[in-house]
Amino acid sequence: MLLSLLALPLLLGADSSVPAFIQPIACKLGQDCAIQNYVDLDPSARASDYRCGGRTYDKHNGVDFRLTSMARQRRGVAVLAAADGTVLRGRDGVADVSVKEAGAASVANMECGNGVVIGHAGGFETQYCHMAKGSIAVKPGQAVKAGMAIGKVGLSGNSEYPHLHFTVRKDGAVVAPFAFGAAPGRCGAGRSLWAATAGLGNAYRAGEVLNAGFAAGPVSLAAALENGSAQQPRPTRDAPALVAFVQAIGLRGGDLQRLTVTAPDGSLIGDNRAPPLDRDKAQWLIFAGKKRPAAGWPVGRYGAHYVVTRAGKPVIEKRFAFQL
Repeated sequence: MLLSLLALPLLLGADSSVPAFIQPIACKLGQDCAIQNYVDLDPSARASDYRCGGRTYDKHNGVDFRLTSMARQRRGVAVLAAADGTVLRGRDGVADVSVKEAGAASVANMECGNGVVIGHAGGFETQYCHMAKGSIAVKPGQAVKAGMAIGKVGLSGNSEYPHLHFTVRKDGAVVAPFAFGAAPGRCGAGRSLWAATAGLGNAYRAGEVLNAGFAAGPVSLAAALENGSAQQPRPTRDAPALVAFVQAIGLRGGDLQRLTVTAPDGSLIGDNRAPPLDRDKAQWLIFAGKKRPAAGWPVGRYGAHYVVTRAGKPVIEKRFAFQL
């Protein structure tokens, strides 16, 4: 029987200890995963993350640890218990399919998808959402240790890309693990609930590159979501085009993006100066390049440089290259 993830939290006594959470997903930030969204700490219809930035949306109640691609998800990424505790409830059996394809009605009352709730000392509990169908490895009443695999990252519930939605509650109320106890509007205040060994103290980025690479033609957002950067076919000497692409997350309205591509002799063969973004963008794909010259592509090192300028200052920058 599937158990509701909306049941009332279990009270764990008068223990006032505060857990030190480990990262609840077996990936490395900046390499095969990134934080897409943080908890919304603005009680109004506006949204604000714990740094008073825009890496969230209205009423978002968790931290989204996003994988770089569906290809990475299919290889299997473990979801980990963030601290010692007891499994309170869980659900499995929800299909792994983007809500864009299935429609919101298909996940009504089960937006979390496949998930687990764990109770911890001091009235804390953690919830793990959008896990892979058939991957849940724990049962209600089972004791777990920090770092124990409880399932795998999936695409179930109200999700458009593979990620773990991780929520922390204290006595039933949602709290921000990066800013526990912070008052609304207090940028960078509160206490971190992350263990020092989690390495999340400096995780915050104003925006970042999720995937970047070279391809033999224009890359669609769907292809980037599917394959990331590692599995895109690299250009050859006879490729019809040579294109650099960047998939970025956390962009803001007004951001200016520029992507340039240089040939082995240093000449510029691509320069995309995108117009200012009309509004905040959870993700964005940009590419620049050139069609193949008659003699084919010269052998050598091709480089790319991506930069995002916000309010006159560079906030995201990445250089990458490949050898032909």
